[in-house]
Amino acid sequence: MGVVAVNLLQFVSLVVMVLVTTPTLAQKDWSETLPYKDMVKEMKVTKLHFYFHDTVTGDNPTSVTVVPAPNNQSSTMFGSVGIIDDPLTQGPELTSKAVGRAQGIFGFAGLNETTLVMALSFVFTDGKFNGSTLSILTRDPIMEPIRQYPVVGGTGMFGFAHGIAYVRTYWFNATTGDGILEYNITVVHY
Repeated sequence: MGVVAVNLLQFVSLVVMVLVTTPTLAQKDWSETLPYKDMVKEMKVTKLHFYFHDTVTGDNPTSVTVVPAPNNQSSTMFGSVGIIDDPLTQGPELTSKAVGRAQGIFGFAGLNETTLVMALSFVFTDGKFNGSTLSILTRDPIMEPIRQYPVVGGTGMFGFAHGIAYVRTYWFNATTGDGILEYNITVVHY
């Protein structure tokens, strides 16, 4: 009986050790995704269309380089960092109705292609969206004819915003670097 008791004790010890060291099915993972239904507010979809005027020349530039590229031989301006406060207008002419400002930071991030990384806030100043913002954080391969940027947030009328922006270069002066971009944004928000 002594041998059976020892083997039984070893077996029970082994079972306890396996149970203690093996995660159970009821144990939660480090993350959890749950269904979300907001019964208080209904989500809306808003489509926006405007023009972004980026001016690097003249007496009042709206885009300035604050850190020049450390390697002046770079054809992609890799390492250059800048700040913008660009006007947003209803039409492509700078004299058309102002709808807001694009404020943010950009850096040239491509070694082999002219690519930006941008963090932008669109601050709207017109109509029902006056005082509201949309935020974009993106990679911008500026030589592509149409680019897609994620809208990652918003404030005011654009609370809990998420969506997508399609951007194309409307006009660009290769000599000066001045340009106009056309934005088509679709966002879901409260």
